[in-house]
Amino acid sequence: MAGGWSRDGAEQEQIESTVEDALQRVRSQLPTGESLKHCEECGDEIPQARREAIRGVRLCFACQSEREKQQTPYSGYNRRGSKDSQLR
Repeated sequence: MAGGWSRDGAEQEQIESTVEDALQRVRSQLPTGESLKHCEECGDEIPQARREAIRGVRLCFACQSEREKQQTPYSGYNRRGSKDSQLR
């Protein structure tokens, strides 16, 4: 049930849009192409199982884990109003 100036179903559209944006962002970060046999960062061999599981893998598990730790968390646009605005 929408209230105020929003139409019915607007909340669901916002949720679906947020999910679609997140999926697009994640898909754009997936590696493509042929997997490397040796890590780009450290030169260690990338195990065959990892190369088969992740298409286009370029880093060993240790280097990939370290890179993910260094990435800043994604903070998408908050489409919901603040609780203060909802109480007024």
